[in-house]
Amino acid sequence: MAGRAAGSWGALTHGRAVWLMVAITLMWSIAGVVTRHLEAARSFEVTFWRSFFTVVALIAILPALQGRAVFASMRRGGRALWVSGLCWSVMFTAFMVAILLMPVANVLVTMAVGPLLTAVFAWAFIGHRIAPRTWVAIGVAGLGIGWMYGAQVAGLPVLGTVVALCVPVAAAVNWTVVQHSQRHGQAVDLAPAVLVGAVLSTLATLPVALPFQASAHDLMLLALLGVVQLALPCVLVVRCGQVLKAPEIALLGLLEVIFGIVLAWLGAGERPTAAVLTGGALVIGALMCNELWGWKEAR
Repeated sequence: MAGRAAGSWGALTHGRAVWLMVAITLMWSIAGVVTRHLEAARSFEVTFWRSFFTVVALIAILPALQGRAVFASMRRGGRALWVSGLCWSVMFTAFMVAILLMPVANVLVTMAVGPLLTAVFAWAFIGHRIAPRTWVAIGVAGLGIGWMYGAQVAGLPVLGTVVALCVPVAAAVNWTVVQHSQRHGQAVDLAPAVLVGAVLSTLATLPVALPFQASAHDLMLLALLGVVQLALPCVLVVRCGQVLKAPEIALLGLLEVIFGIVLAWLGAGERPTAAVLTGGALVIGALMCNELWGWKEAR
């Protein structure tokens, strides 16, 4: 099984990786619309079950793709693996809680600033140089976020805004730690780190998820999120990262915002406000211009 899986991975071409990345963003984007159709599960119980089903799925998927040695390698992963896992757990937990507190569009646009925050964190903590174009993109994206929240400040919960911001901050810390470790000769295997994050999220949310109220219908939807929206795409994006360049992944990853807003609109009647569309356009436009410009310079 592991040998066959490795062989099929090896056949991944650039074109197939692009289409796979598009499929990954579509899988990521279903969280909002699926959550809106839950019957009884609320708050931390939603996060618990999604993380639980993610753990179950990854325990089956990772040995099939990387062999059983993947679990032994986790014990030798070092501090960076566990810090990365902790960051993943924050992202998993904060994302679902934010989705339940605020409109899907607001959460997705807020998450989109993650790559720019990563650039700032890498500059501040490990000395990466930030190109002038990236500083401009950071400023424009900041204006977009400010516009989106400023125009809705009376209608959005402060807690939801803070929780949503935890997602891109945790993502920035995660990638900064990974880059720092790679510079010092200790590469972090992100697939096991995702498993660590799912386990930590499950354990952290269990006490506050009780008593369980999810119906059988809810459990089916949350299992769908755990397997299709989280476990599979997180493993597949690691593989895409071996074929696609970072700017390509960053650009294609923006499709999650677009897909997620459209699905929540069509599938749950959650129409984005004009402020979200305007602010989101500024954020996504800044990211696209920055990544395309950087890609052009690199070539």
